Amino acid sequence: MTGRVGAWLVAAMLLAAPAGAQTVPEPPDYRGEPYRAPVPATLAGATVLDAAGTAQWQARGAVLIDVLPVVRRPAGLPAGTVWRQSPHESIPGAVWLPDTGYDRLAPQVETAFAAALGRLSGGRPDAPLVFFCKADCWMSWNAAKRAVALGYTAVGWFPGGVEAWQAAGGTLAPARPDDS
Repeated sequence: MTGRVGAWLVAAMLLAAPAGAQTVPEPPDYRGEPYRAPVPATLAGATVLDAAGTAQWQARGAVLIDVLPVVRRPAGLPAGTVWRQSPHESIPGAVWLPDTGYDRLAPQVETAFAAALGRLSGGRPDAPLVFFCKADCWMSWNAAKRAVALGYTAVGWFPGGVEAWQAAGGTLAPARPDDS
């Protein structure tokens, strides 16, 4: 490729690629802090989705799984301090499994995560599951990688998360942690 067409094609490919996606390799294990950092463009064993792909998977019956953590009352607040938890908004119809995207999970959280996936998939390892949180956040990558490690074969990862969903014209709805 030479000339204007070649230069235009290279420029178009660079503009289409998410920032940092070309330079971030997949780590061999789960990724820890900082969680809000550029993520890879791939996840072995999973399908990487954009907002349109996520909507298509959801329309075909995929369970969307939000893995953002619960914001907790800060430790050490003086007695009598008024603290209100901000509402959590997510993609409509998504299941919120908070605190499941960290690099290391407490044994009871890991057991609860596996049980929730079993319930949400109907016990089918081929059931489609899509993991997301926020853009450039490793928590959804970790959770999707964990699902692949548990033997799920139709895992989707939506790295753009709620920001990409909204940018594509999607709305958000209040969500409550899944405790079933």
